Amino acid sequence: MLALFACTIANAQSTSNVSKRGTSAAPFLSIPQGARALGMGGAFVAIADDPRAMYWNPAGIADLQGIGVLIDHTSWIADVKYEFFGTTVSLGSYGGLGVNVTVSNIGDMKVTTVDQQDGTGEVFGVTDLAVGVSYGVKLTDAFSIGFNPKLVYQQIWKMSASALAIDLGVKYRTPFTGVSLGMSISNFGTKMQMQGNNMLVLYDPDPLTSGNNGRIPANLSTDSWDLPLNFRVGVSYEAPMGSLGRMTFAVDAMHPSDNYESVNVGGEYIFSDFLYFRAGMKSLFQKDSEEGLTLGVGVKEFLIGNLQFSMDYAYQDFARLKNAQKITLGISF
Repeated sequence: MLALFACTIANAQSTSNVSKRGTSAAPFLSIPQGARALGMGGAFVAIADDPRAMYWNPAGIADLQGIGVLIDHTSWIADVKYEFFGTTVSLGSYGGLGVNVTVSNIGDMKVTTVDQQDGTGEVFGVTDLAVGVSYGVKLTDAFSIGFNPKLVYQQIWKMSASALAIDLGVKYRTPFTGVSLGMSISNFGTKMQMQGNNMLVLYDPDPLTSGNNGRIPANLSTDSWDLPLNFRVGVSYEAPMGSLGRMTFAVDAMHPSDNYESVNVGGEYIFSDFLYFRAGMKSLFQKDSEEGLTLGVGVKEFLIGNLQFSMDYAYQDFARLKNAQKITLGISF
């Protein structure tokens, strides 16, 4: 079925030249969160078994036990930094509850004009922010469903926009040993429209005529844009290897609203429940993609009693855009 789906995607892209790239607001919502998931090529929707499930598939938090806290730092392209914070708590038979925050760290930049290209002395900032509350619950022993309603906010200098959105996900542990299925729909919500003081300008209706009023107060109008809606469906298989550890393989197929369809594949080798090695490929079959190889490594260890600490690192190749790197720290108890 997966091979047939991949061939269908490849054939569809050969007959279509429209990708819709750059046609959505808040593109930061498409940046993968969690070094473990990125190290596996972003093939995580059917795994989703830790607090980063709030981003990939909120149904996954229904299976979590105790309390988990995760802090993720991303060094993105163009020296942009993103921070992701997530915490989950088990509600027993009532499921799991979580809170997550994604925020940018871009830094101040100089305000320049045509006449003052070295700067006016002012600085401006850019902010991306998403705050969500997740809930997942098991409907049966093998089937769970989850929701992540969230507020999305963007700001640049004196203009800002906001939207409400929700992520939906389901996860199913099949009767076949080690095989799980997952599906999620991300960023289904309202449109975003930039508004603010930067829309107030002085306008000259007839610049070729002298003597008229060339400084008429006017208001610029901006369009509203959809959020980057993304549909994921995936399958994972965990293969026990006895004393050698265990291996997990995963494949995700994606249908985004602002790009071509693609497939992510990845794997994770776990040795003694302590050391983790990961590798994957992102955006297979996607036309003109700069994404590709991903690599990752992680460690997990009990410190005191049931207090468990984890640290993960991931590297993503971006071809001409160089690379992105991610570090995630986690604690669960």
